[in-house]
This record gives sequence, structure tokens and C-alpha cells, in this order.
Amino acid sequence: MMTDHTLPAIRSSQDAIDAWLDSLLTQRKLSSHTVANYRRDLLQLQTLSEETPLEALTWHHIRRFVSKLHAAGMHPRSIARKLSAWRGFYQWLAEQTGLPLNPAESIKAPRRAKTLPKALSVDDAVRLVSVLPSISASGAEDNNTASLCNQAMFELLYSSGLRVSELTGLDLYPVRENGYISQSWIDLDSQEVTVTGKGNKKRVTPIGQAAIKAIRTWLPARERLLRHEEDDGVRALFINKNGRRITPRVVQMRLKAHARILGMPLHVHPHMLRHSFASHVLQSSGDLRAVQEMLGHASIASTQIYTALDFQHLAQIYDAAHPRAKKKPAR
Repeated sequence: MMTDHTLPAIRSSQDAIDAWLDSLLTQRKLSSHTVANYRRDLLQLQTLSEETPLEALTWHHIRRFVSKLHAAGMHPRSIARKLSAWRGFYQWLAEQTGLPLNPAESIKAPRRAKTLPKALSVDDAVRLVSVLPSISASGAEDNNTASLCNQAMFELLYSSGLRVSELTGLDLYPVRENGYISQSWIDLDSQEVTVTGKGNKKRVTPIGQAAIKAIRTWLPARERLLRHEEDDGVRALFINKNGRRITPRVVQMRLKAHARILGMPLHVHPHMLRHSFASHVLQSSGDLRAVQEMLGHASIASTQIYTALDFQHLAQIYDAAHPRAKKKPAR
């Protein structure tokens, strides 16, 4: 049951959850994936609260729930995400119903150890993207075409530091027709991609010559795969053998398989190429602001983690090269 301030349309905790999630989709234009995550977080809050209505929870309840999740082994980052969802829900609920307090407002997630993102070495990154991916030994046309697609995708990921969702969302050129408006596209003549990233923030990122060459090699093969009844495939830069826009999951699987064939020691995923891009550009230029802009980070604090990677790289060089850094042999 809700408080006396409850709007008529919100008669239960579930009504409130549904209304908030709908507002995220329709008003704030968040992705369906993000909203689905918020739904899971609030369903877990309902489970933890048992018979207590969500609007009746206090900060004592929320603190106990956080302790329970932490004791069960949940990662502090996951707990922090849940708290963020809960805070957002209660803030909205207060605006809609006059709820007097936000019970999640002052609750903090457990501290987590800082972990550095995993990046490939320069040699491994170059080898990963420059070796033409081998799909099979059959030499079939569709396998050769997939190899060209893979190399173009991998080169572009490393060249421009794109997220995998940004890569798969790229159109061949900006389109505005039949209610469709391109959010991201490539311009090979200008050697740049225009990307709509997190929070609907647009950015323009340069493309390296190796990536441009790989993409130009892929385009004739792409033409042979087109199915003109697949409107989204016709617009998409990267498509599968059925002429449909390629999905992030397929990119992940193809990159993982290619890295395994090359004998890479790490579990390689698309975001690792983004980390490698940022780390290697920072090592070469030292320009943190430029890297922030190319990655599309809202805060430079998110980019500063790569300075730790850069220092790690320099420390390894020092340890290997400086005579006073080498350990003396035991006598």
C-alpha cells in the first residue's frame, strides 16, 4: 500500500516500478538494456523487502540489504549499481507521490579494490588486428567474406577506441528517411566516425590508415551480402552473411576465436581493444584530455585510470633496463 500522497495511477509498489521504468524509456530515452537492468535491481529489492512495501522501507532496511548482498559475495561494483537504481527510483517516487525521504540516499556500497583495465601490449594488439582472421581452412567464399569483415571491425575497434555497441551501430553514411535517423556513421573521406555513445553524447573520432584500408577492402564483400529487404542491413556498415546488422555478441565471439587461434594468453574481448587504444595513445602522446574526448568519457576521472596503465608500462621498462633496478643475485 502506498502513502496518502500516492497518485491514483500508482496503487502498489509494482505499479510504481512499472511507471518509473516506463519514464526512463519514454522520457529519459535510456536503452532497453539499461532499463532491463534497473528492473532486475528493483525486483531484487522487492525480494529482499519480503512483505514490506517499498515505500515503507527506511535507510535501516537498505543498509541491512546491502550488508546481506555483500555477505553473500556480491561484488561491490554490482552493489553500487543496485544502490544507484534504488536511489533513482526513490527520487522519482518522491517527486510523484511526496514520499518524505529517500531511504537509499545516504547508503554507500562497500569499498572495492581498484582494478586496472586489461590492455594488450602494443605488439600483441597490432598482431591481433593486422593478421587476417582465419574462419576455416575451406577457403569458401562466405568464410573469406567473414574474414574481411572481422579484420575491418577489429582494426576499427583498436584504431578509434569504440565500444562494441558503437561499432555495430555504425551506418555506412548518415541516413534520414522514413522516420529513421542515423545515430552513428562512418566517413572514410574525412577519416572519422561520428558516434552516439553513453547518455546520447555525440563525438567524432579519427580513423587510422590501417583501419581505413581494411574497411575499403571489406566494402565490396559487404555489397555481395546485401539483402535489400533488410533495411537495417542496407544501412549498417557491418553485416552478417544474411545481410543483417551484426550484433555485439557476434563480434565478441569472433574476436575471442581469432585471439585463440593466434595463441593470445588472455581472454580477449572488444573492450580490451578500447583499453589498448587508450593506453597506447596516452603512452605516445601524454595528452589525457585528447584521450578523454576520443573515448567519450563525461569525466576525466574515468580516463585517468589509463595513466596508471601508462606508469605500469614505464615501470616495466625501468625494471628491465635500469642497472640499479635489477635484483642482485643471492650469494
